[in-house]
Amino acid sequence: MNILFVCTGNTCRSCMAEAIFNSIKDSDKYIAKSAGIYVVHNSISSNNACKVLKDNLNIDIYNREAVQINNYSISEADLILTMTYDIKDLLIKNIPEISEKTFCITEYSGEEGEIPDPFGKNIEVYNNTYNYIKKNILLILKKLKEDKHYL
Repeated sequence: MNILFVCTGNTCRSCMAEAIFNSIKDSDKYIAKSAGIYVVHNSISSNNACKVLKDNLNIDIYNREAVQINNYSISEADLILTMTYDIKDLLIKNIPEISEKTFCITEYSGEEGEIPDPFGKNIEVYNNTYNYIKKNILLILKKLKEDKHYL
């Protein structure tokens, strides 16, 4: 099962979600990737996102280039999880046929709210973002295991 995490620029939230998911999943049945809807050409992961992932998971994404969402990444995804409802709505408005597989991450996990963009904020905000994303991913992994459709 291919999961695509989507945020705005693919430099903070979605790349953290990809790294968190792939590091804590306990099955090779699942693989996560990430992309952004408005990627700045040649942009790389934010310094604080890199630091939080290095400190918590010992994962180095310091030279990771942001990925622009495209038709291929959308078609390859079995499940698309956006960081906000606005991003979800934008994707579905432009590509209605993906509505059945596109959710805000908190909507899919059963949590309230959204994952706010930490871009430009301090390390404490990034740590809070990391923890909230991880909490959602743990709930998503549990849901995927219980959902017979994805076994």
